[in-house]
Amino acid sequence: MKKHIVCIASEHKGNEFLEEAQNAGWHVTLVTRKTLVEQPWSWDAINDVKTVEDNALPVDYVRAVTNLAGSRAVDNVVGLDEFDVITGALTREHLQLPGLGSSYLRRFRDKLTMRNLANASEISCPDFVGVFNPDQINEFLHRVPSPWIVKPRTEVSAFGIRKCESKDEVWTVLSELDNRNTWRDHPSQFLIEKFIEGQVFHVDSVVNNGKVVAAGVSRYGTTPFNVSHFGGVFTSSIVSYRSKERKALERLNAKLLSAFEYERGVSHAEFLQSDEDGNFYLLEVACRVGGAYIANVLENAAGFNLWREWAKLETATEDNPYQPPKLRKDYAGIALALAKTDEPDTSNYNDAEIVYRVKKPKHIGLIFRSKKENRIRELLETYSDRSTADFLAVAPVKERYDE
Repeated sequence: MKKHIVCIASEHKGNEFLEEAQNAGWHVTLVTRKTLVEQPWSWDAINDVKTVEDNALPVDYVRAVTNLAGSRAVDNVVGLDEFDVITGALTREHLQLPGLGSSYLRRFRDKLTMRNLANASEISCPDFVGVFNPDQINEFLHRVPSPWIVKPRTEVSAFGIRKCESKDEVWTVLSELDNRNTWRDHPSQFLIEKFIEGQVFHVDSVVNNGKVVAAGVSRYGTTPFNVSHFGGVFTSSIVSYRSKERKALERLNAKLLSAFEYERGVSHAEFLQSDEDGNFYLLEVACRVGGAYIANVLENAAGFNLWREWAKLETATEDNPYQPPKLRKDYAGIALALAKTDEPDTSNYNDAEIVYRVKKPKHIGLIFRSKKENRIRELLETYSDRSTADFLAVAPVKERYDE
């Protein structure tokens, strides 16, 4: 009988993972929310599908997969989205399957945990404090110059981040959160850290046997914080293969994943380079594929797809061991933004370097590939301006990813 992999997806993503698991000869079951069944999944790669309610909690996913195991033994469970990582771990633990545990994985989900662990390993982070004790908070605000940000410990991207210029503003934010009387918004679910101006880079890795076997190093154009709070076009592009920034980030990323004792999987780590001192600081690290079509950018530049490599790692066996990808060194970048129309017409966007067009309602997105880094920069600048003029919409700032 075929081995059975169950993929938990609370968002529509990971088609390439499903396809690669099917290519490996596994029986593939998708567990997702009812409203997502109509999304364009790679149905040829899916043998079975199980739905849960749209407001399902982790325990509901665990129960659904447990019921599946009653009719067909489950060999592996993978959570595809950021919010599914620990759900997948809880399911594996309940079914007594091998894989990363829920307690371990909190270092990749809880920004306070990851900062404490990084600091203990001499990996620089912005100065920070947990929101537990008023005396400790006041000592931090007295010692660390403003501005500061109040940041959710387990949200993704820049959702829920508040920038504060004064101590009173910090305490007002914390009081407002406390007055909501919900555990999700409890002040202890946040941390306070120094706001540092600078450029944000991300390193996206494939890890096997504790070693980074493939990675892409990229730079955001406008930081995710500024895009989410002020609107505009999100851009990301591959960093020069010969640059000192790339070499430094490759070393720092390898040190980080080693310190976190990450043995196998994919990761998305973000580092900020301070305008003031030029040093790199850890912003966050996750053990999943980065969003915003980063996997597609990296595939066009380096020749490997993070989703597919992840699936190959998860379905590897003694008879079919994982083989790292062969890499190339082209350049690629993405320009992505919210659009004011459901299906933006980009037929007059026709430069030869356009290799991918995002097909998502109310989004305009283009991926470019070239042998030359400067050409990618030119295209990102040109199409950021064109997209802004032709299609750009600005949405209100969201506190949470799932709003």
